[in-house]
Amino acid sequence: MKKRLLKMLCVLLLVPALLSGCWQEELPEPEDQGLPQPEEPESTESRVILPEVFSLPYAPDQSLDPITCPDGMQQVVSSLMYEGLFRLTPELEPEFCLCSGYTYDAATYRYEFTLRTGVTFSDGTPLTASDVKASLDRARKSDRHAQRLSQVTSVSVVSDGVVAVTLSAPNSAFPALMGIPIIKAGTSDSTAPVGTGPYLFSASEAGTHLVANQSWWQGDGQPTDRIALVEAADLDTMLYRFTSHDVQLVTADLTGTSPISATGNVVYQDANTTILQYVGCNVTRAPLDSATFRQLLWKGINRTNVVSAFLSGHGSAAQFPISPVSSLYPADLEERFSHDDFTSGLAATGYTADRTLTLLVNSENDFKVSVANYLAETFTANGVPVTVQALSWEEYAAALAAGEFDLYYGEVKLTADWDLSSLLGTGGALNYGGWADERTDQLLTSFAASTDRAAAASTLCSYLKAQAPILPVCFKSTSVLMQNNVLEGLTPTMAEPFYNLSSCTIHLRED
Repeated sequence: MKKRLLKMLCVLLLVPALLSGCWQEELPEPEDQGLPQPEEPESTESRVILPEVFSLPYAPDQSLDPITCPDGMQQVVSSLMYEGLFRLTPELEPEFCLCSGYTYDAATYRYEFTLRTGVTFSDGTPLTASDVKASLDRARKSDRHAQRLSQVTSVSVVSDGVVAVTLSAPNSAFPALMGIPIIKAGTSDSTAPVGTGPYLFSASEAGTHLVANQSWWQGDGQPTDRIALVEAADLDTMLYRFTSHDVQLVTADLTGTSPISATGNVVYQDANTTILQYVGCNVTRAPLDSATFRQLLWKGINRTNVVSAFLSGHGSAAQFPISPVSSLYPADLEERFSHDDFTSGLAATGYTADRTLTLLVNSENDFKVSVANYLAETFTANGVPVTVQALSWEEYAAALAAGEFDLYYGEVKLTADWDLSSLLGTGGALNYGGWADERTDQLLTSFAASTDRAAAASTLCSYLKAQAPILPVCFKSTSVLMQNNVLEGLTPTMAEPFYNLSSCTIHLRED
């Protein structure tokens, strides 16, 4: 019954993780494959349906421990309860949170982080370096954070207010990885461990809520004293709660593999991510073993058109594997898309198509299949025959691992320090195209170690542009969907839907 009601109430939006204009007149303009925009309410009355209390969905049988709880709404709830030493801004740059300063010894790869003074947990006890060490040690062993912290060789307490982290290799951007939520040592066995965030968990006969943390170190900047937590054990239930306005906010990947549904009286706000979509090249096969040929393909992608036509704007076109919202992105190296540059360059090489190239794509994501088909059509129409082979996830992953492809449409979630070694380094775990280049390895190492990150990023990207082992397309966005007119001033980030909590206003019904 719930599912039938959901179908009657809902309008398809399109939504949450591998993997995305037109050159010639005979090629049809790509159809918009994306999200229908939320409809304008028909009357003033429909625009002012406000709740008595702001509510979020959560699963009562799952932990809210930020180190171990699952993705989705549990992470949204926990983001209001816990904080890290650093946090990422909307531009994906690290900023201080529980940390007030740090030092870095480039010779020993050792960081010392000084904790912010005056910070207490929600139970009133002070934050100490021992709490930070305990959380980081747990995170190093967790499925969620182990890869991010793989460079960490030790965490130690220097004093009550200083914690040291030693790495196995140089990384001048390591603070960008230190958004690990900190909980009070000894409380990890609890369903809702003790944190330092703006809210704390409360369960009673009156219901389950987040209540404002009166000892929050940032003051009384919470937009509401109480947030109701409404049971939603699965996706269908969560969507039903949202469409019936039992809850007012959910998060979604609007260009992901699994679509969701929601009512038309909904608004959304996008957040930048480190999720790169790109075309990978098998550099061991002709003609893709030629840097000149790969660079022509790099020039031949109308990235802006791809994002607008196939991702409905839920992403940012990128010519390099660093997000264009980052200060490290080398915008001065970009080239304006030109169909003529591609065709004239191809003619100058004397390229003659002696076979059709195969472009692999995961068949389970309609967005990616549409993009792959569009790229194949445009390449083919301009003298480089390409056919798309859409495979199930298992077949797709197996083909990549075996190198059985010419091109593939891929997606990878990069870390916020923009470490590209697994994707482009010799022998990297995600280096399916077989790119093995000593100069690339040197530049990757220099970028990781450099104190002048912008200059090192520019040098690296300039070389990648010339060699084109991969063809970056865009960085996709994730979205926060909200009941219209309830929450004002929200600026979400990849990790924090309520990033600017103190600047938000929650409108509630007045009795």
